[in-house]
Amino acid sequence: MSSLLQQAFDPESFRREGHRLIDQLADYLAQNHSRSEEEVISWRPPDEEWQFWRDFLDQPGDRPDFFQTVLDHSMRVQHPHYMGHQVACPAPVAALAGLVSNLMNNGTGVYEMGMASNAMERIVVDTATRAYGWDDRAGGHLTSGGTLANLTALLTARRAKAPRDVWVEGTSEQLALLVSEEAHYCVDRAVRVMGWGSEGIIKVPSDERYRMRTELLESIYEKETRKGKRIIAVVGSACSTSTGSYDDLEAIAAFCRARDLWMHVDGAHGAAAIFSSNYKHLLNGIEQADSVVMDFHKMLLTPALATGLFFRENGHSFNTFSPEAAYLFQKAGKEDWYNSAKRTFECTKLMMSLKVFSLLQAYGVGLWDEYVTQCYDLGRTFAHLIRQRPDWELAVEPQCNIVCFRYLGKSGEDLNALNARLRKALVEDGRFYIVQTVLRGKTWLRVTLVHPGTREEDLERLLDVLVEKN
Repeated sequence: MSSLLQQAFDPESFRREGHRLIDQLADYLAQNHSRSEEEVISWRPPDEEWQFWRDFLDQPGDRPDFFQTVLDHSMRVQHPHYMGHQVACPAPVAALAGLVSNLMNNGTGVYEMGMASNAMERIVVDTATRAYGWDDRAGGHLTSGGTLANLTALLTARRAKAPRDVWVEGTSEQLALLVSEEAHYCVDRAVRVMGWGSEGIIKVPSDERYRMRTELLESIYEKETRKGKRIIAVVGSACSTSTGSYDDLEAIAAFCRARDLWMHVDGAHGAAAIFSSNYKHLLNGIEQADSVVMDFHKMLLTPALATGLFFRENGHSFNTFSPEAAYLFQKAGKEDWYNSAKRTFECTKLMMSLKVFSLLQAYGVGLWDEYVTQCYDLGRTFAHLIRQRPDWELAVEPQCNIVCFRYLGKSGEDLNALNARLRKALVEDGRFYIVQTVLRGKTWLRVTLVHPGTREEDLERLLDVLVEKN
């Protein structure tokens, strides 16, 4: 090997730098969890950040410590004041599993390249499907994110419920599905990717709590069917992204049974509640679903990406695609669960099961029960704090750890502009990170409470700082 290659693969250099990096990351954890590091984000304009890294790369000689600089210029998800997007605060053991996975670089799509990870994936899948109340016929696989998982689930629904094999024959028929107007945009995107167009996604209005109005399903179905559409599925949200509202899965299941439709649940965020002894009731009816999506990297302490796609009848997942790659797959006499590329878009698939399995082997599902329950409880606590302050209001009573709220300001003030300005000022201040959303034309501040160290006093301080910024 050349001198550069020898340097790049030198085990002693890796040992030395690895020990130093773990010490850095442990200090980073301690600083963030203890709040001794006050800022969650050191905000800079995009062009300024781009120029910084261009200059960094061009510096001659000894550069500043690379990994420390990355930490200093990045969002601190490990800080209790991170309350923004639906991104996990990863447990350290799962982060270590990611390091092992990255160095090994074993794919999971083909068994020989991922013996351990394929076996672990089956155990992770079994853990989830048993929690949903499904029997031994259930199964599934892990894939790269909720968007890809939802698309795969709907392709499976199409294969199962369309009048012909669209994968092989194509179709000129207008296929469609029913979904809440509050569903994640990836459902709309999946419909368009499948070639159904805008007519293929039929939005069902939501109620005052932003849940699908399931009492309208029958009338909407009849109306759209008379237009010549072939409706094959209903997608329930568990929960919606903007407000964290859970659709009535039992009502959706009853409608799907009556009409012989595929029932899919987008539980990217909220299906994790199945592991909470206090909140699993929010998912009543999920045991009747045909397919469920759940992100381990949202509410189950796992680094991104790690999404589960689960089927009540696992045989459906083997019919979604028809791969013809003799150099990858040998003929199998039965469904070969261990070659997961047959059921996913990915061929080179990350060892994502290793991250999830590391949590199961270290702590069991009790960790997820404790974590989800605590986060959902905190959502209720925050709602209570907001109700006690006359200058604030809630968009809706939260069902989980997503809370939408806004500052009322002075009489006659443009509340949309006010709350957008407060959020911008808060991000630039750096002490907290939250996001915003628009609900029925109104701008709301929005938190997702994902850090296990966030406490009631942090939420009190958030409201105080927002008032300061007014």
